[in-house]
Amino acid sequence: MLRRDLLVGSASTFAFAAPAWDAGKVAHLLPTVSDQRMLIKASFTENLLRPPSLKIAGKLHAGHQTDRHGAFWSFDVSGLAPGRPYELQIFDSAKKALCAPWTLKTFPAPEEKPQKFRLLIYTCAGGDERVIASNGKPNNLSLAQRGRLLDRAMTFAPDAVIANGDHIYWDLKQTNFPPRLDDKMAASMGKFNRVEPVVGTQNEDVLRKVGDQQIARLYGSRFRGVPVFFLQDDHDYFENDDANDRMVTYPPDHFMLQLGRATRRMYYPEFLPDAQRPSGLPGASAPDSPAGTGEAFGTLRYGNLAEVLLYDCRRYLTLAGPNAVVIPREAENWITSRLADTKVDHVVQVPSQPPAWSCGKWGDWYPDARVGTKLTLDKAKPYWQPGWLSQHDRLMKAAFDARTHIPLFISGDMHSIAEGHIFKSGKLDFRSNPVISMLPGPIGTGENWPSGSRGMRAVPPHHLEMDEKQPCLEEDGFLIVDFLPTKIVAKFFRWQRSLADSTIDTLMPYRESEIPRKG
Repeated sequence: MLRRDLLVGSASTFAFAAPAWDAGKVAHLLPTVSDQRMLIKASFTENLLRPPSLKIAGKLHAGHQTDRHGAFWSFDVSGLAPGRPYELQIFDSAKKALCAPWTLKTFPAPEEKPQKFRLLIYTCAGGDERVIASNGKPNNLSLAQRGRLLDRAMTFAPDAVIANGDHIYWDLKQTNFPPRLDDKMAASMGKFNRVEPVVGTQNEDVLRKVGDQQIARLYGSRFRGVPVFFLQDDHDYFENDDANDRMVTYPPDHFMLQLGRATRRMYYPEFLPDAQRPSGLPGASAPDSPAGTGEAFGTLRYGNLAEVLLYDCRRYLTLAGPNAVVIPREAENWITSRLADTKVDHVVQVPSQPPAWSCGKWGDWYPDARVGTKLTLDKAKPYWQPGWLSQHDRLMKAAFDARTHIPLFISGDMHSIAEGHIFKSGKLDFRSNPVISMLPGPIGTGENWPSGSRGMRAVPPHHLEMDEKQPCLEEDGFLIVDFLPTKIVAKFFRWQRSLADSTIDTLMPYRESEIPRKG
């Protein structure tokens, strides 16, 4: 099936989507911003033989081709004014409009003092809707259901969106996932050749089929007017975080890394530079990426009200025993230095791998192994690295020590909604300033996951003493977080597949957590 046919054929799927906007030949559109720059990733329903241009502030900025056929383009515009809305429109090489105009606003300058910032955050939006689970039911929510959840979230007018990991599920070696499509569908998608490059070969065409199905068709142009921050996790490198005698999936091998990089290059923006984030962190300033951008570590800075630190916990994981790390020391030092900055009201950590809960998975921060439906320390977890837990405690302590900030983590991966207040981590005592961890909820998860596979829901590990304000709830949902000068207010949304789809349109928070600043 041609890309154009696939997209046209799916148009009726999103008949509910609002607001109305003439997307023209735009298939998908995902922008990000800083206070002075915009970076937009877009694809089109037909290949463009010559570069299109983005018109902004009366000037045309030529696009940069990010695939081998001319369907995917990025637009990078700098020198903009902070906190200003801009009208944008994309034109072809003949200056014919490829879509209707739309508006996108830059963030406030770092020294400005906004009084409110609203963030939408969720995780695990990926998955091919055609995949059937072992119980005979769809493995994921349909694209229509996921789109409906995103549209409902957007009615609360967030200033930015964080999609925290697992935008694609297409595990290749460890879990042998793709064959759960029927033979005809699997054949239509094609297979990767691991000894060929990803970019510029047939591998790229296979990647496009996977990415179009799980990313482009889901997002379309619904986020065109709000900055997005896409953080990658294990499945975004096309494997689950598993380890056994046959293979250890992470850190990613060369082919996995190229798949992850190519997915970002085509579908969603890199992290724009920030004056307080070193430009030489791992995964940053790559010669084939927009100038100065990062792929694994990012900053969402909203004036001096909020700074959100995003970090990928899979790409640079090491297996060095007591010296092992989940993120490189250079990235850890950056996080620690930002938590110590008292000029910003709120500095929040958003890792792809969640602290505070575990299902006994190999890639967790914690040594707990699963035996039946419980976690235990009596059984060694093969291939787990003690250095990971040491780094966990250092990051926890850095959050605790920053007394002018709320010590908050909001994470992805766990397919759950949760909130926990951590009083102790090993020998570290946080009672005077409990570290808070939240799980925002997944957008695309099927029923009873992860317990449907592992036999247990995620629970606190033995290393922690904590108060579960909301134990892990295995339902779909999202989190709206309001940052105010004196507090953070988190609103949790939940939805069950057993409910009618129409109930999504009236979802309201089922719980609210208000956390005051102590500083």
